[in-house]
Amino acid sequence: MDFVSVIMGSKSDWSVMSECIEIFKKFDVAYEVIISSAHRSPERTKEYVKDAQSRGAQVFIGAAGMAAHLAGAIASQTCRPVIGVPLSGGAMDGLDALLSTVQMPSSMPVATVSIGKAGAINAAYLAMQILSLKNDELAGKLIEDRVMKAKKVELDSAEIEVRI
Repeated sequence: MDFVSVIMGSKSDWSVMSECIEIFKKFDVAYEVIISSAHRSPERTKEYVKDAQSRGAQVFIGAAGMAAHLAGAIASQTCRPVIGVPLSGGAMDGLDALLSTVQMPSSMPVATVSIGKAGAINAAYLAMQILSLKNDELAGKLIEDRVMKAKKVELDSAEIEVRI
């Protein structure tokens, strides 16, 4: 079974990354969640990525703050798409994590989303867009979601709109 693997660097990341999981639940997308650190448990990270890939992980999401090497460590172990979610909490309130996540060497790509909650949500959507390349049902759900969001903007505007 195809699924998305979400790896967080520490338990404190759950308060943000739970937003990602809620999106997967809403769209009925299979996922796994674990805590593993690029620095504190590098062997666990390596072994998990290899195992998850062999069991059907199609996309990996790595969420970490500060030095934020987790997504890069994941990318070093797989050729599957990796999405990095930089998290706030360091001395630079997430900018350090953003720069660490986005600055990968050539041939080791990590798709990097925004810092924090918006990044967690965007990582879920990006992972689902990747999965939808081979899943027409999911592609349809994503299109329907976009239509509903556009309608909500129009409804919200109608409540306050003033035109001359």
